Amino acid sequence: MIRSLIALVVASATAFSLHAEELFVSAAASLTDALKEIGAKFEKESNTKVVFNLGASSMLARQIEEGAPADIFFSADEAQMNRIQNKIAPATRCDLLTNVLVVIAGKDSAQKLSQLSDLAKPEVTRIGIADPRAVPAGVYAKQVLTQAKLWEKIEPKIAPTENVRATLAVVEAGNADAGFVYKTDAMISGKVRVALEIPSKFAPKIVYPAAIVTGSRHQDEAQRFLAFLKTEEVGQIFRRSGFGVTQ
Repeated sequence: MIRSLIALVVASATAFSLHAEELFVSAAASLTDALKEIGAKFEKESNTKVVFNLGASSMLARQIEEGAPADIFFSADEAQMNRIQNKIAPATRCDLLTNVLVVIAGKDSAQKLSQLSDLAKPEVTRIGIADPRAVPAGVYAKQVLTQAKLWEKIEPKIAPTENVRATLAVVEAGNADAGFVYKTDAMISGKVRVALEIPSKFAPKIVYPAAIVTGSRHQDEAQRFLAFLKTEEVGQIFRRSGFGVTQ
């Protein structure tokens, strides 16, 4: 009886591995933790394995432009989605989430940052920012500092990173006195604190759009996953992670 049961389990697992589709989702690094939980739930409810390619939205957009396999693109800003407009199915594009940019410091840091201009103080020597030339979090940070007329003063202190999670790691390690990350990134770390909220007059509008890539070889599965991202069950996961949900 036991041997028969084991054989049945093995056969079922083998059948699943043979028939399960793989869905490739290129998504912003700031979505990492929420999507891991969401992906696991989706896999349980479908015969589809979700493979995440997580990184800076600008890097992911470039990969899609160059023909890298992707079924869905989930960006941390509208600019990168606009950049590959000819690579996505426009009718599937939807704004799913919002976020907030904050300034962080080490949890035990003595840095007192009550306003943005405090970042120009001599005691603040290094500021972590995702590449401000292309990565959404860095682009947003530069936009904030430029509007506050602080960019030129602070630029020599900038320690550019690959993406927003790399910025978080730099501040966690004590290799930067402060850093610009999303509120959702700050929430996952026990090694940093939110030192400063961005004043409303400078706060950028941060929207996360998602769309199906036209070159997808798994259109049906991509449609199902995109619909799953809009469910209340998934919305609760995003909210718990600190995102605003637009759907």
